[in-house]
Parts: sequence; structure tokens; C-alpha cells
Amino acid sequence: MRTTVDIPDPTYRELKARAAREGCSVKALVLRGVQKELRPAARRKGRVQLPMVRSKEPGSLCLTNQQIYEIIPFP
Repeated sequence: MRTTVDIPDPTYRELKARAAREGCSVKALVLRGVQKELRPAARRKGRVQLPMVRSKEPGSLCLTNQQIYEIIPFP
């Protein structure tokens, strides 16, 4: 199916340059973007980088479940 989309000149220049860098056509790049947008959000694959929360004083805490419940409000 054909359609017409108005793309601002600066955006089109950036799109065309990226397509050239990736060795594909503008059409292929636009189609890939549309397909990606229509797919449901996928879960990230791979390992999680630890620590997930950075700290000024890294280390470990020895907490019981009761202490955790006192620190974090659970419903």
C-alpha cells in the first residue's frame, strides 16, 4: 500500500544519512521504525548490570524481612 507522509527537511536529511550509514534505503528504515512501533514492548534481554542503584557508600546490609518491611511501606 502506498501512503504519503510529510517529513520536515532536517528530519529527512538525518533519516537519509542514517539509511546510508546502515546501507539500506529510506523506505526500509521507515518501515522498520513503523514495525518496531507497532510491536508490543519487548522485555530487555541480557544480564542486569549490578548495582542497579548506585550508592556513595557501597557495601552490604544484613537485614531481616521485618526490617525491610519497616523501611519500605508495603500495602
